[in-house]
Amino acid sequence: MRPVPHATSLRRAPVQRRSAERLTRILDACAELLDEVGYDDLSTRAVAQRAGVPIGSVYRFFGNKRQMADALAQRNLERYTERVTERLKRTRAGDWRAAMDAVLDEYLAMKRTAPGFSLVDFGNQIPVGVRRAEPNTRVADRLIQLLSGYVGRAPDDELRRVFLVAVESADALVQLAFRTDPQGDESIIAETRALLRAYLSRVLD
Repeated sequence: MRPVPHATSLRRAPVQRRSAERLTRILDACAELLDEVGYDDLSTRAVAQRAGVPIGSVYRFFGNKRQMADALAQRNLERYTERVTERLKRTRAGDWRAAMDAVLDEYLAMKRTAPGFSLVDFGNQIPVGVRRAEPNTRVADRLIQLLSGYVGRAPDDELRRVFLVAVESADALVQLAFRTDPQGDESIIAETRALLRAYLSRVLD
């Protein structure tokens, strides 16, 4: 079973294996229902029914659906980190372009295939339709931890600023790509990749 990461929105973190499995089922059900009915019509009762757990089990972990979506967003970030880490194992240290491709490609893959991801991703769109900056800062910090060895320099204020600008820019353009085409407009994605390479080369080459 995939471990459930700690999420700040949890009322109570699971301790026993059975409790962790129940939380996993709840978050899986939340993700599926987000795709099926959207955030506005999502309810804790529907999640409990889909997960096959008592409604009290949902409230043991979450006070409301917003907290549940926040926890799903945190899990998305943990799973994204795992996917990027696996890709980086096949990438030569110092090749920041290949590392950047891994970061973008894995985000696109989750955007296309991960249940609920298109609505909440890493928390940027909670409440749905509202874009917030804070999760992108969290994503940029996580990527710095993962990629510092591939970009050939230790994290510093300049690198943090550059990564945040890159993440914010890519986020906006990927949203545009998926508004244009449900699977992501390939021409806009190509422009996004070119823009990121041109911008990052000023600092990383």
